[in-house]
Amino acid sequence: MLLEGINGKRVCHHKEGHDHPHPHPGDGPLETHTRGARQIKVVRRVLDANDIMAANNRKLFAAHHIFVLNLMSSPGSGKTTTLEKTLAHLMSDFRCAVIVGDICTTQDADRLATSGAPVVQINTDEFGGDCHLAAHVIEKALGGLDLNAIDILIVENIGNLVCPAEFDIGEDKRAVVLSVTEGEDKPLKYPLMFRECDAALLNKIDLLPYLDYDAKLAVANIHQIHPGMPVFETSAKTEAGFAPWLEWLRTSAREKIK
Repeated sequence: MLLEGINGKRVCHHKEGHDHPHPHPGDGPLETHTRGARQIKVVRRVLDANDIMAANNRKLFAAHHIFVLNLMSSPGSGKTTTLEKTLAHLMSDFRCAVIVGDICTTQDADRLATSGAPVVQINTDEFGGDCHLAAHVIEKALGGLDLNAIDILIVENIGNLVCPAEFDIGEDKRAVVLSVTEGEDKPLKYPLMFRECDAALLNKIDLLPYLDYDAKLAVANIHQIHPGMPVFETSAKTEAGFAPWLEWLRTSAREKIK
């Protein structure tokens, strides 16, 4: 349900009773209604409180020399498979752990636990079915992990190309997975996600021979939103293109945990 907003921001409730409204990027200012000012104050309080908790998380991660990656995408991009293959390569060099966000089920967490990495599942249905992971939820999940035994913590955020990009969770880097089955225009339609991330993976390139898809255009659209951002063309199924992605991740992690 879309509520009133001001200054070009939209305020979204995703279901009745959802008590964490947040702004969405808009193409232009919306009409201001009588409830608009009150609603935007609520949004600012939510985001301000989240930023405070994210700063606390960041201090905790720094104290334990933990590198944190926030991995985001739309549903069905191959994010979990990418993470499975990534963990298989990292586990011999780094002590890894995972926090998995989903509205319901533990299916992704169950898959990732086979890697041997500690995995904590977050289901947001108990918070009203939130479409993102916020900093206070991450803080709660950390209670299920031994922070002294972790070098790299990867947060698999809830599948959504909008909301997760709005919430700092205390991470060091953000990466977004975009699959070739989604369309070349997704970076232009969801610019905040690509603007806020530090790297992008163009996944499922093994399917390119069977699709009418312009990978060069997709990369160009990403760079239109975020010039110079590294884009790794990968296949989580075959692991094609994984070497540059893994090198970027290892280098980023070593800068934090050294």
